[in-house]
Amino acid sequence: MRVVSKMKVRLKKSLIGQNKNRIATANSLGLGKMNSSTIQPDNGSTRGKIRRIRDLVAVEEIADEDDLSRAIN
Repeated sequence: MRVVSKMKVRLKKSLIGQNKNRIATANSLGLGKMNSSTIQPDNGSTRGKIRRIRDLVAVEEIADEDDLSRAIN
């Protein structure tokens, strides 16, 4: 079975005062409030979104199933 790598994305700065396009990008990643986090697939689309708001987010790569279960908890 092939394990798809994933990334844990956390919003580390507030969206207040940000451009509406940056707010929309954060919302498309499932991030709405400070310190909220989501698990996203590691693909080009997700990496492009993260690059657009790289100063607002923290990213942690999750390599295998054990790391994924620890990241969720």
